Amino acid sequence: MIELKSAGEIDAMREAGRVVAAVHAAVRERAAVGVSLKKLDEVARTVIEEAKAGASFLGYHPSFGATPYPGVICTSVNGVMLHGLPSPYRLRDGDLISIDCGAIVDGWHADGTVSFAVGEPRAEDLKLIRVAEETLAAGIKAAVPGGRMGDIGHAMSTVGRGAGYGMQNDFGGHGIGRAMHESPFVPNEARAGRGMRLRPGLVIAIEPSLMAGGDDDYYMAEDGWSVCSGDDSRSVHVEHTVAITADGPVILTLP
Repeated sequence: MIELKSAGEIDAMREAGRVVAAVHAAVRERAAVGVSLKKLDEVARTVIEEAKAGASFLGYHPSFGATPYPGVICTSVNGVMLHGLPSPYRLRDGDLISIDCGAIVDGWHADGTVSFAVGEPRAEDLKLIRVAEETLAAGIKAAVPGGRMGDIGHAMSTVGRGAGYGMQNDFGGHGIGRAMHESPFVPNEARAGRGMRLRPGLVIAIEPSLMAGGDDDYYMAEDGWSVCSGDDSRSVHVEHTVAITADGPVILTLP
């Protein structure tokens, strides 16, 4: 069942979105050469606790997960596209990292992801991040009342694939609200004019991921969580929680 949110409920989700944005800012500031992924998770936990919020990811156990998720953020480095575990791995100069975070405030969830380089960035990584952000922006722009769900995926794939990057559609976006994952599924690639009609009150997480190698293949790492590009090429993931309103899309995961 797809639940449409009231203006007040969207405002409540905005508070959870602010916590997600605060986590992203704190982790980005702390991320540096030599800092472990586990330490970044501890930074995120502190932000969430000080905000008196909850962590959407901690203990989450979907069918594809080998175990309940052990962290409050996903820390995906280089060839890991999604769901990287906050392990003891220490960041190296030039690493590319995506930080995915979900937070709960008063029972309402928000979910968002940022990607950035650590230390001295590679030019090709900066381009990959830029195109990913443009891909996400295109999807958000298409999230308007009267449009179709397929318009979002079509807009994103036009940008991402147009730049020569690989994409996957098995792990896409989703509805969000009282639960972190709600209906409907939000595809990263789709045909324009197809799918459900977009209506005011629908709140969705839009989250494209791109693989620099240009292929669409991926595999699950031995840890049972990390989703990696099939050729281990550098990958990024970006995401915002977005409310569809009568006035157009509103991003809820901003400071």
